[in-house]
Amino acid sequence: MNHDPLRQALLTARVPRYTSYPPADRFTDAVGATEKTAWLGAVAPGSAVSLYVHVPFCRRLCWFCACRTQGTRSDAPLDRYLEHLAQEIALTRRVMPESVLVSGVNLGGGTPTLLSPDRIDRLGGLIAGAFDIGGAEISAEIDPTDCDEARIDALVALGLSRASVGVQDFDPQVQAAIGRTQSVAATRDTVHALRRRGIGSVNIDLLYGLPHQDPARLGRTIESVLALSPNRIALYGYAHVPWIARRQRLIPEDALPSPEARLALAELGRARLIDAGYVAVGIDHFARPHDALAQAARSGVLRRAFQGYTLDGAETLVGFGPSAISRFVQGYVQNPASTEAWQRSVGAGGIAAARGVVLTDRDRVLATVVERLMCDGAVDLAQLGAAPGSDLVAAAGAALERYPGAGTFDGAVLRLSDRRAARLVAHAIETAVTGASTPVSRYSLAS
Repeated sequence: MNHDPLRQALLTARVPRYTSYPPADRFTDAVGATEKTAWLGAVAPGSAVSLYVHVPFCRRLCWFCACRTQGTRSDAPLDRYLEHLAQEIALTRRVMPESVLVSGVNLGGGTPTLLSPDRIDRLGGLIAGAFDIGGAEISAEIDPTDCDEARIDALVALGLSRASVGVQDFDPQVQAAIGRTQSVAATRDTVHALRRRGIGSVNIDLLYGLPHQDPARLGRTIESVLALSPNRIALYGYAHVPWIARRQRLIPEDALPSPEARLALAELGRARLIDAGYVAVGIDHFARPHDALAQAARSGVLRRAFQGYTLDGAETLVGFGPSAISRFVQGYVQNPASTEAWQRSVGAGGIAAARGVVLTDRDRVLATVVERLMCDGAVDLAQLGAAPGSDLVAAAGAALERYPGAGTFDGAVLRLSDRRAARLVAHAIETAVTGASTPVSRYSLAS
């Protein structure tokens, strides 16, 4: 019997991803268009904002994916999407101060590279026509199976400076089990095409915990990825949640690795990447030592965002498109999840919003605790105004008692000795302070 509470929790616990705090499952329809309109108007003139554009379409629906996407064989839905996106951007820009500065633009999905070059040009024109993006870092998610050199040229013309290339796993049996076929050659061609055009930052996304995945298969995938010399690598755990993502019902559950096997895969991946010279960043990212992400981690300015880790320090994030989430100092607001509902909302001439949350002072403190644990593996509670004997200090102490070996706490600074425990400790502190509990069906530790 395993009497190590930390290892047992790493195998079985279900906790949020904490790409935001509060997590998106805490959003309610009590917050909507009224709040979003007011918060957009209250953005400080001259302040930095970040933009996220969700492109919710794919030619193929990969079975492992739990993102808000829809398949399309024709281009007509793409044109309707761009028409409504133009309306949403115009409506949003109308209520924002004129002098905001855009620090970053991220194109996510779905599959942004599903858009043809002329549609990418149109998308870029919509953004650049409403915002000054001249000094912004512009990034895009790229699927090598739905991307050619003309599309890359269009992204470069938009100002692309960082590309995120999806891989997941190169093994044919694993790919067949997750509904995603992608060759090493196609991926290599895409990476080389990006570099020939001067894109200086290329990161690659991998998954562990997939069906039929074992150390040998994952090891071969990692070696193939290392041969491409990406600047950054994200190694995420696959979250099997077929009750949320119906397409995951196509994945053979009996082929999924056991909890012990998936933890071993995570440890193998981490060791291989560190041995190859990458620096561990946060809980699931790896970067070259001189990469800006690694430098941000060393200097304590790394941020946690919906896309993972970022250097963007903007307090405001404005999301466009179905299911996109906007972040303000006052709270979070998410757009309608379905494309149809989002189009109805925008077509009616209103600010798109379906649900959200208003941040309390306690939320802001807990958000800082969670973010610093997820980014730095440490947080100084004294700097947050937590006095000895306060609920927060007591919760931090109790969290480390619950997970011996996770870290140390001197009454002020909580420091993790095992970064894998970041989400566990953050969740333990949160639940102790708020009294809230997370439905165990919603999250898994490796998600």
